[in-house]
Amino acid sequence: MAEATNTMLFITFDGRAAADAAFEEAKELPGVRQAAVLTRSAEGLLDTPESWVRGAGRPTVATGLLGGLLGLFGGPIGVLLGWTAGTVIGGAAELKQFQEGAEGLLVYSRDLAEGHAMLIVDVHEHDPAPADALAAAHGGRLVRRPAAEVEAEVRAAERAAEGKGPDGA
Repeated sequence: MAEATNTMLFITFDGRAAADAAFEEAKELPGVRQAAVLTRSAEGLLDTPESWVRGAGRPTVATGLLGGLLGLFGGPIGVLLGWTAGTVIGGAAELKQFQEGAEGLLVYSRDLAEGHAMLIVDVHEHDPAPADALAAAHGGRLVRRPAAEVEAEVRAAERAAEGKGPDGA
């Protein structure tokens, strides 16, 4: 078996219907971590009508439970306050993760033509065949990029937007 690689898949479609159908199937790809559909209207407006993250909500629930358990030492009010604090902390962590993912979508939206849609998938791939078959079945054009390379480009774009140099200074 081939060694797994963390890969970003960018599958472009001529319309949203094919992207939506591929999105539903992409959630079942082996090793998939997250997926999103990005569309650009005929007027040039961007939209992310579909997104999915494996295990979304788990950090929020887990920290809420942990906070509730720690709150047992303070009685019923302690449980409520602990649960609330834990949930807020977990939700904040997930929000930060979501915002970082959204920044990546914006970086790659520049290549999306008006009236087209793109399926972006973060996958830990052992075999490229399932993703290749998915793109072909829905008439998509697949570009496969190493996730580390994509992350570096997103960080460089963030630094440029903040007016910083490549070294962050």
